[in-house]
Amino acid sequence: MEETTAVVETATSAATTTANDWWGMLLYCLIIFAIIYIFMVRPNKKRMAEYQKMLDSLKVGNRVLAAGIYGTIKKINEKSIEMEIADGVVIEVNKGAIANVE
Repeated sequence: MEETTAVVETATSAATTTANDWWGMLLYCLIIFAIIYIFMVRPNKKRMAEYQKMLDSLKVGNRVLAAGIYGTIKKINEKSIEMEIADGVVIEVNKGAIANVE
């Protein structure tokens, strides 16, 4: 009879340990996710919002750095800009290539 009781106690103990391990692992994953969100996702969202604000504020006549080339904006299209890099030399550049507005 004692052997049966010992087996039941061992099985109950193993089931409790497994449940505790599962909750511990879930808590560990949630903590890792929170750390990644705080240190990687939030700052990147903030940077992207600032970048989008900069792109939305572009005006004809602004001096910009796009793809390593400095120029003055001559025309703003939906997805690109036309910028003059020298007298009479106008190139079209994707808005995503703009790195800085002076």
